[in-house]
This record gives sequence, C-alpha cells and structure tokens, in this order.
Amino acid sequence: MNLAAIDIGTNSIHMIIVKVTSRQSYEVLVQEKEMVKLGAGVFANKVISQEAFDNGLETISRYVQLADQYGVEHIITAATSATREAKNGREFLDRLIQDVGLSPQMISGKEESRLIFLAVNKTIDLGKENALVLDIGGGSTEAVVGNREEVLFMSSMKLGVLRLLDLVGNQDPLDKKQQKDLKEHIRSIAGKIISKASQVGFSKVVGTSGTIRTLGEAALALNDKTIISSVNAEVVRIKDLEKIIAKLLELEPGKRAAIPGISANRVDAIHLGGLLLLELLKMSKVEEITLSDASLRDGLIIDYLEKNGQKLDRLEQGRDVRESSSLMMALRYDTDIEEKKHISKLALQLFDQLKDLHGLEDSSRELLHHASLIYDIGQFVNFKDFHKHSRYLILKGRLRGFNNDELTILAHLSRYHRKSGPKKRHKKFKKLDKNLRRLVKGLSGILRVAVGLDKTKNQWVENVYCIPSEDKLCIKLFGEESLDLEIWEAQRFSDTLEEFLGLEVEIVKG
Repeated sequence: MNLAAIDIGTNSIHMIIVKVTSRQSYEVLVQEKEMVKLGAGVFANKVISQEAFDNGLETISRYVQLADQYGVEHIITAATSATREAKNGREFLDRLIQDVGLSPQMISGKEESRLIFLAVNKTIDLGKENALVLDIGGGSTEAVVGNREEVLFMSSMKLGVLRLLDLVGNQDPLDKKQQKDLKEHIRSIAGKIISKASQVGFSKVVGTSGTIRTLGEAALALNDKTIISSVNAEVVRIKDLEKIIAKLLELEPGKRAAIPGISANRVDAIHLGGLLLLELLKMSKVEEITLSDASLRDGLIIDYLEKNGQKLDRLEQGRDVRESSSLMMALRYDTDIEEKKHISKLALQLFDQLKDLHGLEDSSRELLHHASLIYDIGQFVNFKDFHKHSRYLILKGRLRGFNNDELTILAHLSRYHRKSGPKKRHKKFKKLDKNLRRLVKGLSGILRVAVGLDKTKNQWVENVYCIPSEDKLCIKLFGEESLDLEIWEAQRFSDTLEEFLGLEVEIVKG
C-alpha cells in the first residue's frame, strides 16, 4: 500500500510518497518540495498573500495528481503556523477541501513537536541518553527533549525565519546593533523554554528542518566534507556555524547563495535563521549539533502507521478494490467502521426485502453498501452541514474503482442521508438525468432509515423484517434492548422512502 504525507509549512510545502512494507516501516518513493512561502508577511499583517495563496493551491493540486499516479491510498495532510495565524488561513484550507479534496489538519505547535521527534527517533540512534531536538520553521521553532523510549518535554516557540523577517522588515545585512536587538528578542522568547529543557537534562542537540540542514551543510562544506546522499547523523561544530553565519549576516541577499551549501531560494531569511540557531545553541550550552534529515512529513507517516497498523491489516481484506477504497476513506476521516458496517447490514436487508417494490438493479445494492461506509465523513471537517462536506470529500477523494456516475451517486447519498431528502429544487440534484435522480431517491430513502436505526450508536437493532400491504409498509425491528429512540429517528427520516415507494411507512418493534 502507498501513502503520502503533505506538510503545508510556513516556508515551504513538502510531500513524501511511501510504500508501506510493514506496520512500522516504509520505503520512500518520492519527495517533493516547493518554497511557496505561505507565511511571507503573515506575521506582520496576518494575511496570506494572494500570490502565495494561489501558488499553495496549485502546488498541492499538483502533488495530489502525482500521488494519484503512484496509486496512493491516503494522503495525510497537516498545516502549521501560517495557516494557524492568518485571517484567511481557514479560507485556504476550505479551498483545499472544495478544489482538491484534501482536509488538512491544522496542528498545534506541540503536536508538531511530537511528530518531529517521532521522525527523529527513527533516523538518529538516541539510545538511552536524552537529546534536545530543535526544528526551525518559517513561523515557529519546536524544542523537544526525549530519548529512544519517551518524550520528556516539548514546546513550541514563536520564532521562525519568516516571522523574524517580518520583524526585521527587510532582507538586508544586519549591523551590530540590529544583531544585538534580535538576539535579545530571541532570548526573551526562548530563554524560559530552553531553561526548562535544560532542567529535564540532555547530553546532545539534534537539529532538523531545512534551515538547520542548510546551515549545517554549509558548515560541513567549509571543512571540505563530502556529502554522499544526506547530512543525516553528521555532527557540526558551533565554531564552524559561527563562521558561516557571520558571513551571511554581512552579505546582501543576492550574494548569500555564493556560499557553498546555501541555496538561492533561502537567501531571504537564512541569515536570520542562522542567528536564531546560534542563540539557541549558546543557551543550550553545547559545542556541536547533530543533523537529522527527519521531518514533520515523516512523523505524519510514522504516527499514522502506529495508530492504524492493525486497522490497515484488516482493511486490506476488502472484497475488492472498491470496498478497500471505501474502507480506506472511512479510516482516513476517523469514521467508526464497525458502526458503518452495521448500518450497511441493515440497509442491505431493507434493499433485499423491498426488491419487488423498488425495482432497482443489483449493481445499485453495492453502491448502497459503499455509501453506508462513508456517508458521514464530512464530520471530520465541520459538524455543521457535514452532509454537504461529505459530498465534497467523496467527489474529490480519489475513491478507486468507481466511474463518474457512481461517484456522483455516492456523493448525493451522503448529502441526503440526513435533513432534507432529494428535491428537484436542489440545483445539483436537478442536474442529474432522470435515471440517476430515481436511483438517488430510492437508495437515499433506504439509507436514511438505516442510519436512523442506529440512533444511539449501540447497534441494538439486530435485524429488520419488511411486511408490505396495499397502502402501507411495516418495518419490524428485532433486538434485545429498548429501541424507542431508533424507532423515533428512523420514522422521522422515512419520508423519502415513503415518497419513492408510494406507501406509508410504519416502524415498530417486532
């Protein structure tokens, strides 16, 4: 199975595509990075610029297309500082939901810290000794103390290269007074946090993130160190970093890339990142830093596998690609799969027993089953109007094995599983051809009742038995417990089925 993780960072947007080889390991297939700089100006004016907004959407859309080409089953997506703090950050995430079909999790600084440490623990042999892990991003810097077995301390500081750039106001060299002022600012924010980390205790510092690796690579190049494929586990002396950073602070932006190891797309703020790193290391009272190529996106993959390993094993037993894909979508949005399988069982019992009345083809039975597994995934995004969010996610969610008409039906079934049933005045429903409208109305009528039959989410309704007469359909429910709430809810949502069958529906306990 292939997975992808997208890290929507303040400075850059990254994607990793991996092939899962076991519950705890994976092989990297693709790594992508685009320096979109969503956070440029955000910490000064609290708005993602229109250019960065559009570039971010375009970049992520391209990543999703690439993930599709690799047959990725699930894309884990996280957004950090810029989207947390920008006034239009929520709008950006909503556009991703509607335009791309992704629903990024806006993670806190502490959660970012935890995930980064999780990744570092897989790339650096920490052993039993405690390490302080530093990750300098565009909007924040994460600090975590832990060892191979546990995390002992973690915190997030509002110190990042783009945040400092907004504070300084330009990309120019810094004179001695500006450097002094910036150091005081860094220490005022980081002092207490580094002090607490020191109280916990650590014997070494590990640095990750693009800023730290770039500075580390430049320091290694200063000593003619050959980098074969990665700087991971390389140790850099503080005195070598000081030489590189002193040069960066004196140079105009256009000349910073002339220093070996410094890439052109980081020249705007790499000098500020260097000053920040040096102050953190001095406060930590160490003489060297170990580099790590771990990242937030690696942490997202590792965390996902640790949380869902056993579930993934079960999902791989889906009967076919369509069921496996539906189950993966349900898992992706934290749906209770056992509950949905129970609703599917009830829905299919209704479908089979009403076959002579509804006259729908057998192929639609499978669509009803798949819809039962994913109808409420929109709750992951927003509880209000989540049935409409479910429709977006299903249409954009890269379900495999379904043609366009089938995806349209699944999306409409999720839209109509609650609140109003399908009506011709609904624009999207009205656009469907006559046959699809009939199919949506019939299947949604059944699904609405089945969902109502698990109102308490206890799976108390064990079986249903349909008894049709000339002008009425009696649905008898069988189960050990009181089914009063289930009867009330299912009766309340039986209107669509009544209209479709042309019969009054009565739901009673058998």
